[in-house]
Amino acid sequence: MHKKIKITGTICFILCFTLLMASFLVSAKTIAYVNDEEPITYFLNLINGGSSTDIEKNIALIDANWVEGFDIMLIETLYFSQNNKYSNTILKLLERKTRQNFDYDFDKWYEWVWNKQEAYPPSYFSFKAELHKKIDSKFEKYFKGRNNKSTIRLDEVRWGGVLQDGIPPLRKPEMISVLEATYLKDEATVFGIEINGDVRAYPKQILAWHEMFVDTVGGEKVAGVYCTLCGTVILYQTEHNGINHEIGTSGFLYRSNKLMYDKATQSLWSTLEGEPVIGPLVGKGIKLDYLSVVTTTWGEWKKRHPDTKVLSLNTGHRRDYRDGVAYKDYFATDELMFTVPKVDKSLKNKDEILAIRLPETTTENIAISSRFLRNNPIYSNTISKTKYTVFTDKTGAHRVFKTKDIKFINYDGQYKAVDQNGNEWTVKENSLSNNKGEELERLQSYNAFWFGYKAAFPDVVLIK
Repeated sequence: MHKKIKITGTICFILCFTLLMASFLVSAKTIAYVNDEEPITYFLNLINGGSSTDIEKNIALIDANWVEGFDIMLIETLYFSQNNKYSNTILKLLERKTRQNFDYDFDKWYEWVWNKQEAYPPSYFSFKAELHKKIDSKFEKYFKGRNNKSTIRLDEVRWGGVLQDGIPPLRKPEMISVLEATYLKDEATVFGIEINGDVRAYPKQILAWHEMFVDTVGGEKVAGVYCTLCGTVILYQTEHNGINHEIGTSGFLYRSNKLMYDKATQSLWSTLEGEPVIGPLVGKGIKLDYLSVVTTTWGEWKKRHPDTKVLSLNTGHRRDYRDGVAYKDYFATDELMFTVPKVDKSLKNKDEILAIRLPETTTENIAISSRFLRNNPIYSNTISKTKYTVFTDKTGAHRVFKTKDIKFINYDGQYKAVDQNGNEWTVKENSLSNNKGEELERLQSYNAFWFGYKAAFPDVVLIK
């Protein structure tokens, strides 16, 4: 009898203790989780530092209040944390909660998160704002209060390591004549454009240091956006519905493609889409039109356009503008500086492709290997019932035209093409014309690295 009472008492003590602890934990959790915004302070306090007691308390609060979506916040906390003493503790918590073990390989952590279903709390926008304003106060506006104004996954937006316009755009840069451009070698890579007869060349060795030029060319307000990491140069008309959007370099990336921003609203814009993706301009129907850019050599460009203008070395900035200096190590290998959710091995990461799109009429998207086009200097295909032909010249430069039912059988690799009826055509920048006065329209296109384009457009059709 006495033994039975003792057992019952033990059980009662255990039950009471369990209930007491459960009550304490529920109470602590309720107190700790006052509102959706409060949990972000647990993570920010780990970055800000403080006493050992405070740091341990915040780690415990994150542990006790863990919800789906805290993983990306803890990954970014660990990435930016200066509390080296507690880095291992934070890492162990991350590994225990996620059941993943990538040590300090942040690319692996990011890839793991990005390949899961999107899941983060609304407060993640505030966390992102508070976290990055410590780097640049201007970054706060990109994210603060914008959780209902985003078309892309916020956890895939990564800081690229520079401040807003830390890679300074060239605004109304000085242009010089061919004779004045003695600094340029014939084999140097240039990005060539022609707008309403205004012909210009932007050497890669200069633009790689600035990644953007903003100017009025041929009477049109434009911005040439160079994403060095993903190999794209896209020429946008910055005026839309009577409003000119003054854009710059945000300092952030999405799938290794740079994000632009506009000065008026601090919205973030997709470089590849030419439209706002985070901020007050999202959903306003804004999409910038883009024009063609030719990637070629200086020698070939000036031969085709002896009256071209070209960037002066007098940019207002002090940089080493010698050919091949900027991003030398990055361009020398196939390694990535910033990872993407998935790498497609159909081509090497930095193999160049030609992007063919008609975003105003179709979601179809075609990427053609530049190597394939060099081996097939006349290539014809169809996108959304639009027949086109790509002419690839001796330098590897691509020009695309809407060629209807005309079939071309010969191209001299420079200016002349011949169709199946023996008609001779002249390959110009914005049109393909013959001696009968017929003209075929240019189809806008641009070059890109395969990995970045595939990451941005997973459904793209590759021709190689």
